[in-house]
Amino acid sequence: MVETLQIDDRILVNKLSYRFGEVQRGDVVVFDQTPDEGESLAGALLRNLAESIGARTPEADLIKRVVALPGETIEIRNNTVFIDGEALDEPYLRPAIRTRWDNTEALVVPAGEYFVMGDNRTRSLDSRRFGPITSEEIIGRAFVIIWPTSRWGGL
Repeated sequence: MVETLQIDDRILVNKLSYRFGEVQRGDVVVFDQTPDEGESLAGALLRNLAESIGARTPEADLIKRVVALPGETIEIRNNTVFIDGEALDEPYLRPAIRTRWDNTEALVVPAGEYFVMGDNRTRSLDSRRFGPITSEEIIGRAFVIIWPTSRWGGL
């Protein structure tokens, strides 16, 4: 998510936002990264214990921007995201980021799932690699940077 977020930024996440509203295109969401299938029992136990007391590790969650909603068709051509055949306006992306994206075939996002991408498209581990995420995986909506104070502001 670099440019939107920087390494060591601290954010607030509204964990109730989607209990009372719907996920929207452009939302910056925090979601559970699926643990590696090779995770040991001890590792899973420690991870779950840390998560239960609010001490989540950076590896436990990912933060990405929602670009396609359930039922929409997403495709990437010539460094542009297309939703249902229309180019997506993405004012949050720097012009330099709009290069070197791999083209993708059209994909219909399944019901109850969302296609997410990082704002640093050339270096983002996102739905292009792991597929759409389910609504159950979404922890909440990131809405403000709180640290460092020089970057304080909404997302």
